[in-house]
Amino acid sequence: MQGFGRVLALVAVGMMLSLTVVDLAEARRAGSGFGSRGTRTFTTPQTTRTAPGDANPITQTMTPRNGVQQQTPAGQTGAAARRPGLFGGFGGSMLGGLVAGGLIGMLIGNGLGGGIGFLGLLLQMALLIGVVTLAMRFFARRQEQPAQSGSGVAASGVSTRSPASGSGLPSFTIPRIGGALGGGAAKTADEIGIKPFDLDRFETLLKDVQAAYAGENYAELRRMTTPEAMSYLAEELSDNATRGLKNEVRDVHLVQGDVAESWREGNLDYATVAMRYESIDVVRERATGRVVEGDPDKLTEAVELWTFVRKPGSEWQVSAIQGVSDNA
Repeated sequence: MQGFGRVLALVAVGMMLSLTVVDLAEARRAGSGFGSRGTRTFTTPQTTRTAPGDANPITQTMTPRNGVQQQTPAGQTGAAARRPGLFGGFGGSMLGGLVAGGLIGMLIGNGLGGGIGFLGLLLQMALLIGVVTLAMRFFARRQEQPAQSGSGVAASGVSTRSPASGSGLPSFTIPRIGGALGGGAAKTADEIGIKPFDLDRFETLLKDVQAAYAGENYAELRRMTTPEAMSYLAEELSDNATRGLKNEVRDVHLVQGDVAESWREGNLDYATVAMRYESIDVVRERATGRVVEGDPDKLTEAVELWTFVRKPGSEWQVSAIQGVSDNA
C-alpha cells in the first residue's frame, strides 16, 4: 500500500501542475487590467462594436481608491498579482500548504496512513477546491456590485454603461497599406475629438509595445508607456525570466478597433481604445526554445482595451491595458 500511495502522490503532483498551468494560461488570456485611467480607473469603459463585452477591472494600479492606495502585495510579482487564478492569493496559499504537507508526508511514509488515507485527502482537497472557488467568485461579485449599481454614471457625468455601438456611427476601420484609420467613436464618448493621426498612433503603439515586450527592450517600453504601466510590464518580464520563460509575440495585425471614450483631466488627454488584433503569441523555455504555451504556427485573436495618455505637445503613451470578457 505504501508503494501504491507513492504512485498516487506522483500522479497527484502531475495533476496539480497541469491544473495550475491551464489556470495560469486562461488567466493570462483573460487579461486583468493594470495601469491607470485617471479618475476613471475604477469605472467601466463604454462598450463598443469591437469590445461588446465588459472590460475586466483594473486590479493593479497606483491610483488611490477612496483614499486608499492600491498596492501589489509584498513578495508577489506583477504577473502573478495581475492575473490571479484559482491557485492564487489566499486559496493558493491554503491549498498549497495542504498539498505540500500531505504529499511530503506520503513520500516519507508518515502522516497520511498509507494509500487509503491519501485517497481520503484527495477527496477532501476536491471539496475544498470547490468551496474556495465558490467563495472567491462570490466575493468577486460582491466587489463588482458597488461599481455597477446605481445610475451607472461616473464622477465625470458620462455614462459608464451606455454602448457606443448603439449610436449608429461607424467604428474606425483597418486602413489599406499606407492609409489612415478613418471614422470615429460616438460623439458623446469622444470628448476631445480623436483624429485619424491619433488612431494611426494607437495602432503603431499596439504593434511597437508588443514587439518591445517580446524583445525585452526596456528602453523602448519606457519610451512608449507611462512609468506606472512600465513598472507592471517590467515585473512581468522579470517574473518570466525568473521562471526560465520568454514570451514571443509577433505578426501583430489589427483587425478592428474603435474609441470607447476620450476625455481631458487638467492638462492630460486620455483615450481608451478597443482593439481586436491577431498575433502569434507563445511562451518558450529560454534554455531550449521549447514551446510551453501557444501555437507558433497559428494566429490567435485577442480583444483588449488600451488607454493612452498625453500631455500638451507630447506623444501618446500607454497608461493602462484591460482584457475584455466574452459575456456579450
